Amino acid sequence: MLGLPTVWGAVAMTYKFVCPFAQLDGVGARIATSAVFFAVGTGLILRVRHILMRELSETRAVADAAQSALLRPLPPRLDGLVLAAGQLSADRAASVGGDLYDVVATDHGVRVVMGDVRGHGIAALGTVGAVLGSFREAAHDEDELGPLMRRLERAHARHLRQRARDEHPSACGGEPENPIAEEFVTVLLLEIRRDGAVHALNCGHPWPYLLRPGAVRCVEPMSGGDPMPPLGPFPLPAELAPVRCGRIRPGEGLLLHTDGIEDARDHHGRFFPLRSTLDGAVRGRPITPQAVIHAVYSRLLCHVGGRLGDDAALLVLRNDRSRVPAQHAGPVVRTAHKVL
Repeated sequence: MLGLPTVWGAVAMTYKFVCPFAQLDGVGARIATSAVFFAVGTGLILRVRHILMRELSETRAVADAAQSALLRPLPPRLDGLVLAAGQLSADRAASVGGDLYDVVATDHGVRVVMGDVRGHGIAALGTVGAVLGSFREAAHDEDELGPLMRRLERAHARHLRQRARDEHPSACGGEPENPIAEEFVTVLLLEIRRDGAVHALNCGHPWPYLLRPGAVRCVEPMSGGDPMPPLGPFPLPAELAPVRCGRIRPGEGLLLHTDGIEDARDHHGRFFPLRSTLDGAVRGRPITPQAVIHAVYSRLLCHVGGRLGDDAALLVLRNDRSRVPAQHAGPVVRTAHKVL
């Protein structure tokens, strides 16, 4: 990049001292000299712009590849559930964010994780990878949600320590005094059993919504009480007992989301009406996960004028087990991905 100004200076000096026309004092000579300098400068500016645009395009391609590797494609059906997920990033420089989600079929039931890393953009991808990598392994190994959540906590803590050592090499391999203390991640763990019963552990994340298109109230919060603090600032409690939040009956759905959706404001400062948007999307019609996501995102972008202040992720599940036979094959890791 520094070579271009050097070239411009070299051309200017060469023209000034070598070209005979540049030695003349007439008005015409001065106009011609100015035109030459303007043409050379314009060419160099356009060249710099081309290089910057190419580097930005390459950066976005790398970021998209990293995001796709972390949030792998979502199967349309998994153990009798119909799935779809989506993500919108607040980072305008790249379509990546700090939201995470995954769905795996295990011997213990279908397990779901939804999380939100503090911050967004490329810097949050490391934490997303640490948490998702731990979940994908531990979801099959752990019989209960409590030990699974502790595995996620340990993975997050290891990631923060490593980041602190990398960013503060003066620690000389020792433990830094303040390993990125303000970093945290909210995590919601769900276990959906064969009868549709939903068990959960929640560390600072919004509770999901139960979608029941045939009921009088077709959108209801599925809550298990006050959530625990996010992973990072405080250790988990000694006792981690999952709570039963309710049940998803055949034909009903569940929507998980990050707080970037309900916290989104319009230019008048009004919050996004997620519940009423869901009501309009599912009332009187079968639940189609992709259609629900499209309806929410369309109204969300209209609400904020196309500019999000935080990442916004959605994950929609529909219990289709009355029509889809149980899949008896061995458990295979399958994951959720964005559908935009």
